[in-house]
Amino acid sequence: MQVYGDSISGNCLKVRWVAEYLGLPFDWIETDILKGESRTPHFLALNPAGQVPLVVLNDGRPLAQSNAIILHLAEGSDLIPTDAYDRARMLEWMFWEQYSHEPYVAVARFHVRYAGKAVADLEPRLVERGNGALQRLEDGLAVSLFLVGEAVSLADVALVAYTRLAHEGGFDLGRYPKVQTWVKRVEAALKIA
Repeated sequence: MQVYGDSISGNCLKVRWVAEYLGLPFDWIETDILKGESRTPHFLALNPAGQVPLVVLNDGRPLAQSNAIILHLAEGSDLIPTDAYDRARMLEWMFWEQYSHEPYVAVARFHVRYAGKAVADLEPRLVERGNGALQRLEDGLAVSLFLVGEAVSLADVALVAYTRLAHEGGFDLGRYPKVQTWVKRVEAALKIA
């Protein structure tokens, strides 16, 4: 399997972490989005959306979108709850991550870390919604060790990717002690350095 990914992207790292956790062999193809490497004719032939991550499965079929990829890779593994309701809760968190977390926490991080914008110059609504997403995580972790019960799942993989780096976007994780503890717990479970 080939994984096209940019190592600065939490969405790409999700794929790497799941493949490594499951012991799946893969070739990582570093694809620098800041240099336009996801816009080459070769890449666009594999993924017309021009986005990373992208995997090319062993049979040659391409698959894009981080959460779709990790769901495919983890099929039948302990990263997906066997209980139907818990599996649906996992998906609920994963959908929420792409709609209500990543667009704020990851975007703020990009502006500060890679575009050189000062935290004070970020759009206030971006910061407000990012903090709202982190608070939602804090509240969700009040009842269990992981987002869906007592074992790591794809919900945790999806959400830890950018949460662990939220400080790079100016967010103070000290305001979210349950989130801080959860990040360490997920990193340990997945063996993320």
